[in-house]
Amino acid sequence: MNEEQISNDIEKNDDVIEEVFAENEVAEEEAVDAELTAAQTKVAELEAKLVEADNRYLRLQADFDNSRRRAKLDLEATQKYRSQSLILDLLPAIDNFERAIKMEVENEQSKSLLQGMEMVYRSLLEALKKEGAEPIESVGKEFDPHVHQAVMQVEDDNFEPNVVVEEFQKGYKLKDRVIRPAMVKVNQ
Repeated sequence: MNEEQISNDIEKNDDVIEEVFAENEVAEEEAVDAELTAAQTKVAELEAKLVEADNRYLRLQADFDNSRRRAKLDLEATQKYRSQSLILDLLPAIDNFERAIKMEVENEQSKSLLQGMEMVYRSLLEALKKEGAEPIESVGKEFDPHVHQAVMQVEDDNFEPNVVVEEFQKGYKLKDRVIRPAMVKVNQ
């Protein structure tokens, strides 16, 4: 073998080596690109899951806050209107006291009995007032379907139209809630 041939073989070997290195570099770049693409895909998936988890957390937090607020409002309403059923049970007795007090009496014994009934009646009204229950004023007021229940209509020139002329049964409010509307006669 001569020098020229050896030189050609070395050049061929160098070309082959360069070609192998180039192929290896391309293969390595492709492998790195594939790994990078896979990693970017995984990062995007994880970011999407994180956003979804954050949204779920925020919705759960809002639901919890709403639930807590509703529970607080329910508790306040329960406290505010706790005596409503007792008051409703006492109203017929109060109505009976009012009817009995309106009776005319002639002898002293009946008058003292009537005075005792009036004292009990006033005590009951005071107890209702302490709990926040008050009678609804009706006669002479304009008819309001939220607080009045019209059971009769009349034509009376002494009253304006749509004004309560007579009250048959007192209505009551507990704080801001009507617990029994007043039964009234209304002018047309």
